[in-house]
Amino acid sequence: MRHLLLALPFALLPLVAAQAHEHDHDEHAHDSLGAHEHGVASLNVALDGNLLELQLESPAMNLVGFEHAAKSEADKAKVAATRRELEQPIGLFALASGDCETREVELESPLFGDADHEHEHEHEHEHEHEHEHEHHEHEGEHSDIQAFYRFECASSAKLQQLDLSELFKRFPATEKIQVQLIGPNGQQGMQLTPAQPRLSF
Repeated sequence: MRHLLLALPFALLPLVAAQAHEHDHDEHAHDSLGAHEHGVASLNVALDGNLLELQLESPAMNLVGFEHAAKSEADKAKVAATRRELEQPIGLFALASGDCETREVELESPLFGDADHEHEHEHEHEHEHEHEHEHHEHEGEHSDIQAFYRFECASSAKLQQLDLSELFKRFPATEKIQVQLIGPNGQQGMQLTPAQPRLSF
C-alpha cells in the first residue's frame, strides 16, 4: 500500500467527522470534510509507531490569497513563497519534540503547474492523479492545494501533540482546520483554530 493514510481504516472516519460536525453534508465526507470553502482546510493525520503521515487539503485562497493561474510576477512570487513554506513541514506542525525527520513531501495544485509533479515517486503518482482528477472535476474553477507528508519520528512516544500555531500564523486566511486523526488512542475528529491550534495524540 502506498500510504499509511490509505492503509488505515479511514472509512470509519466520516463517522467521527459527522459527530464532530453534525451539520456537514455527507456527500463529500468520504473525500474531505465538505465542499471547497474559503477559510477552511482539512487535515488527515495517521500515527503508527515511528511513522507519521499528514495530508493537508486547502483552498488556494487560504494559502496563496488567490485561485487563478499565476500570471503576474507578483503572483508567481507568492506561489513560489507558499510552496517553499509548505516544503518545510517540521516548523509548520511543530514536530521537533518527536525527533521527526521528513521522509517525503508531495505538493499538488493547479497553481504549481504540471512540471512540479515530477517527484522521485512518479510511478506511484499515477494512482494519486486518478483520485485528484475525480476530486477536481466537481470543483469547477476552484483551486485547491494538497500537501502530503511522511515523517519518521525517532522519539514518537514523546510526540504528544501537533501544534499548528505556526501554520495559522503564516497563512492567516486559514480560519479553521477540520482534522481526522488515527493514532495510538484510536480515532478522533476535531476542529483547530488560531485560538485552539493544538491536536493531542
